Amino acid sequence: KNEPIPWVRIFKVPEYVYFPHKAHVRAGVTCQTCHGPIETMAVVEAKTGQTLANDLLNLVGLARTSTPLTMGWCVECHTTMNAKNKTKAPLECAICHH
Repeated sequence: KNEPIPWVRIFKVPEYVYFPHKAHVRAGVTCQTCHGPIETMAVVEAKTGQTLANDLLNLVGLARTSTPLTMGWCVECHTTMNAKNKTKAPLECAICHH
């Protein structure tokens, strides 16, 4: 449609963390990569870290409805993409933590 994406806060990171959506959009990372199948969601969500609900879903073998957006998940994605695609997604702490 050539219209800007309406950004709606879904997830609040800690004050010392900076998450640059722009870098991911420019790199061709789709919204679904991190947020799951947002086109099917009435409300876009992102579950974070270990929670009782996530633990129970794992225990009974059910998949989470969205990605657990944790530092470890981000680092794992950057490491995997760098190895697979020969990219240079940053791994330095100061890129996201200030």
